[in-house]
Amino acid sequence: MAMVDGAQLELSKRRHREIIAILVALRGRAISTASLAEELWDGMPPAAAVGAIRTFVGELRRILEPHRKPRTPPSVLVTVGDGYALRLHADAVDAWRFETAVALAGKAAPIDAESRLSTALAEWSGNAYQEFADRPWAIPEATRLSGLRQTAVERCAEARLANGRPTDAAAILETHVAANPWREEGWRLLALALYRSHRQADALAALRRARRQLSKELGLDPSPVLIDLETQILRRDRQLNRPEGDSLTPIANAYSSSGIRARLEASNAVLGSLAVAGDLQTSRHQRIAAIEAAADLNDPQLAARIIGGYDVPGIWTRADDPAAAAAVIAAAENALASTIHLSDRIRARLLGTIAMESRGTGSRQSEAAESVALARKLGDSHVLCFALSSSFMQGFARAGLAEHRLDLGRQLITTAFDADSPTFEINGRLMRMQALCAMSDIESAALEATAVDQLAARHERPLATVFTQWFRWTFLGAGTAPPAPEGMPGFSEGIVALASFTRQLRDGDELTDGNFGPYEPWVRPLLLLRSGEAANAAAALRQVPDPPRDLLLEATWCILAKTACELREPSMISRALTALAPASGERAAGSGVVDAGDVGHYLGMLRAAGAGLG
Repeated sequence: MAMVDGAQLELSKRRHREIIAILVALRGRAISTASLAEELWDGMPPAAAVGAIRTFVGELRRILEPHRKPRTPPSVLVTVGDGYALRLHADAVDAWRFETAVALAGKAAPIDAESRLSTALAEWSGNAYQEFADRPWAIPEATRLSGLRQTAVERCAEARLANGRPTDAAAILETHVAANPWREEGWRLLALALYRSHRQADALAALRRARRQLSKELGLDPSPVLIDLETQILRRDRQLNRPEGDSLTPIANAYSSSGIRARLEASNAVLGSLAVAGDLQTSRHQRIAAIEAAADLNDPQLAARIIGGYDVPGIWTRADDPAAAAAVIAAAENALASTIHLSDRIRARLLGTIAMESRGTGSRQSEAAESVALARKLGDSHVLCFALSSSFMQGFARAGLAEHRLDLGRQLITTAFDADSPTFEINGRLMRMQALCAMSDIESAALEATAVDQLAARHERPLATVFTQWFRWTFLGAGTAPPAPEGMPGFSEGIVALASFTRQLRDGDELTDGNFGPYEPWVRPLLLLRSGEAANAAAALRQVPDPPRDLLLEATWCILAKTACELREPSMISRALTALAPASGERAAGSGVVDAGDVGHYLGMLRAAGAGLG
């Protein structure tokens, strides 16, 4: 079903519906006419296929944009190269809206997560791409969306459990496990929900049903997770009543058989090692659990040590999990504001934690500076490593600070040698690689990248090479764009599209639309302008906020500068000129991943445009 201006459209031709469905499945990406023909005719398109597709597209454009004036470019079903793409906001398509809701729920607190997922699930009706269930192009996409829906049900139930609503969780899980008996997570959550609803016998019965279904459907025995849960229910284990369970057990128990305080102290060292080894999701989740568990013990000194003891460096200035970062910052601020006496070492770590978790804001420079000063006073190289890395995260108060960050990287490498810390040496070299890109010294940046790769291989630090691979693609023309890394949404969301976009902008090529994620507000005005929507582009440009003070500060300002000059928008010309002036002589490439070119070029363009407006 399609709607325009609130009115339902009748797409009477099956080919119309299938073309729209294929483009929806591509989620804004383009498909060539030849590939579209192969999808529509199962790999054997007739000679007249291209002409037929053009006719279908023309008809669809009239249906989708009935008020579009003659000889004006379409804005919904657009031509991209030798093919087509669907340009709609993510909220305009139910499948896209569902995916967005699930993704956002994964980063939200339980109350917000439940609200998002309940709304998304309520909108779901029938099966995905049901009309085209037998079409080769639709099968993998329908399977993917079906799996996403099953995950959404389980996450919604988990959120309800966390919110103290086990009965409501059980209600949606009963139907879920009946339809998907092979999903052990569904059975686990159902048994837990029933137990917390004071239905121990029903919880055990659910696990017996799971055993029978798994044996019948797959010939499998239950996993150790289900077996352990059954044992816990039989003995009425008090841990089952904790909203999040004892999530420290899998890691900290391996290091301590003592009480909870000893396990919490042990957890920090383990979680830090997990993070630098690449398991960021587990590390983030269990770090929050450790902080909450320490708070429950009403021991402020212990809580402060747990919060500040996670000395993992940072190199990207957008948080992977903003909600978790906010929780850590709040806990650190509470510890600093308490009346208990804190040692300078703990204070330095707490201040560094605030600066680290507030990454890319430029608003926590005082905390970063105090952390560095305390670490130097202590003469503690380990604390100083973390403080310098945290200071880097606040090194974007304005454009043009590449030389400052280059020096921070030098200091960090020297300190890392004293601390015997390859992790922080890698961090310092990545900082220098990025800063050298902004200073157009690509040869020196490549030497740092090589050193990083050698250290990463020797010390098993796989995440470091994500940044060197992107550096080589952006600055050395190395092959195809690297894949977006899983588990690093703060880095990966929107970067693939943005890196390609800035390359096209720099080279004067046609600009390609895509999934720009959090960078959408600063890219969209120029794309609107290039598609012939000058009025919409100007309106979007006037509303766009200043870019975040992060690694992409200069690059996003340069995109806005280009848009402002083409639109001759005086306010943005003035804003961009003021923002970029300190970076004169630098390259809008300080991320080591995205390169928008010479900042001086944009400054010249802005000055000329401003003079022309006189």
